[in-house]
Amino acid sequence: MAYETLIVDTDGQAGLITLNRPEALNALNSRLISELNTALKGFEADEKIGCIVITGSEKAFAAGADIKEMMDKSYIEAYTQNFLSEWDRVANIRKPVIAAVSGYALGGGCELAMMCDFILASETAKFGQPEITLGIMPGAGGTQRLTRLIGKAKAMEMCLTGRMMNASEAEQAGLVSRVIAGDDLVKQALKTANRIAGFSQPIVMMTKESVNRAQETSLAEGIRFERRLFQSMFATKDQKEGMSAFVEKRTPRFKNK
Repeated sequence: MAYETLIVDTDGQAGLITLNRPEALNALNSRLISELNTALKGFEADEKIGCIVITGSEKAFAAGADIKEMMDKSYIEAYTQNFLSEWDRVANIRKPVIAAVSGYALGGGCELAMMCDFILASETAKFGQPEITLGIMPGAGGTQRLTRLIGKAKAMEMCLTGRMMNASEAEQAGLVSRVIAGDDLVKQALKTANRIAGFSQPIVMMTKESVNRAQETSLAEGIRFERRLFQSMFATKDQKEGMSAFVEKRTPRFKNK
């Protein structure tokens, strides 16, 4: 498929999606989100791909939602069209998705990065929810995911003031998992993605599901959920292969079964 707003490629067992609207600092419009969902769905269905990386340009991961596209919407249009609901599909991909962020990740760009399973950032990355300066609030998870990731105090300040957070502060706050030199960011993100893709895909997906459940349920229920998934893994061939390889001191050959 030919994409207008993305560059889609593969690297080994990793899928790579590059947001590509340089004239608009990768502002997220309906076309880009539609194409992003299509690309993600394609990688989800591809058995050769075990992990996905989403990145932007050196200057901007995504500087926000496309203001020109949304500025004239009425309440009835936004409500009846369920505006921004298409964005949620990113968070529902079962395979791991890594955000590799350089430059600006603001508004919808920050929200898109948070929909991914974790964020790798370059030293130039800047995160923020500046919607308050436009007379609106975050609408694609900014008030919810940001609060869960960095806590109420920082999330409240960022949403009420529009203040940007640099990569170092974002890492310390728990928004970013690692800060990487800018010229090495995508390379390291793909290396990480291929490492993940080299493990058993069903086990990886169940692990992702279990970690995500921690944000949705009580500790007791979460531990019960984790234990049931853990126990179910003993029905897989990959569990037998992984443990046999460990005992025999060899590299496991997972078959995703």
